[in-house]
Amino acid sequence: MAVENDSSVTEFILKGLTDHPGLQLPLFFLFLLNYMVTVVGNLSLLSLICLDSHLHNPMYFLLFNLSCIDFCYSFVFTPKMLMGFMSARNTISYPGCMTQLFFFCFFVNSECYVLTAMAYDRYAAICQPLQYTVLMSPRTCAVLMAGSHLLGLSGAMAHTGCMVRLHFCNSSPIDHYMCDIFPLLQLSCSSTYVDELMTSVVVGTIVILSSLVILISYALILYNVIHMSSGKGWSKALGTCGSHIVTVGLFYGSGILTYVRPTSTESVGHGKFFSVFHTLVVPMLNPLIYSLRNKDVQLALKRTLRKITG
Repeated sequence: MAVENDSSVTEFILKGLTDHPGLQLPLFFLFLLNYMVTVVGNLSLLSLICLDSHLHNPMYFLLFNLSCIDFCYSFVFTPKMLMGFMSARNTISYPGCMTQLFFFCFFVNSECYVLTAMAYDRYAAICQPLQYTVLMSPRTCAVLMAGSHLLGLSGAMAHTGCMVRLHFCNSSPIDHYMCDIFPLLQLSCSSTYVDELMTSVVVGTIVILSSLVILISYALILYNVIHMSSGKGWSKALGTCGSHIVTVGLFYGSGILTYVRPTSTESVGHGKFFSVFHTLVVPMLNPLIYSLRNKDVQLALKRTLRKITG
């Protein structure tokens, strides 16, 4: 992604998670392990969905897109973060910073919409089982995913487009381990009103739309489950929704704790902690959440292993 530097600053200094020398090496190995588990976990789930024909249905098509986002997401800032632990001076170029910001916003926004589509899929499967193949036809799934990525792309372009218009006239370090919106706005020596307004509009739209669809979907699912006479039906319905509910809770919960907080100096450390959970831990947990208690995935894994070893 090419960006025009309208600033006198050619690079930024990333302060990282901590400036304590004794913690640099332990944190490097901790997040290296996190990175490896994230990449291997999501890549394994992607491969399994592709290889096993029993997983070629709408639910796992959406899950494939979620894992693809998490897999790509891990490459946006984790390698740079790991290098920062081993560098005496952790810098990132202006174009590199804007590129990192763009892809960060793109994948986060896209994941919000994909999780929303997954909630609609669960509603269709539980509340409209006879019409499920029509409601979640291949064309509908393709439109939902294309729309999710296009909306994610438009949000990322809006954020980055406003950011490159700002003027950064000093080399104050970014108090973060990556180029995020609010730490960058704090360094600007020009008016940030447009950026703050754009951030409020884009984030507000995403949160309101996705939250409404998810809440309405699960309200209808709960209403349907309550009126089920079969205990087996209860268990099956809740089982198919459990993984998604946990994923949504982790993603939105950590996101709220990261960004909806007082802008005080004391809250910076807490903000970085919750940001680590939001950007590094959640993408690692998603494939585990959908694999450990998912019988379809476990059976698919056994079938695939038998094919490979047999």
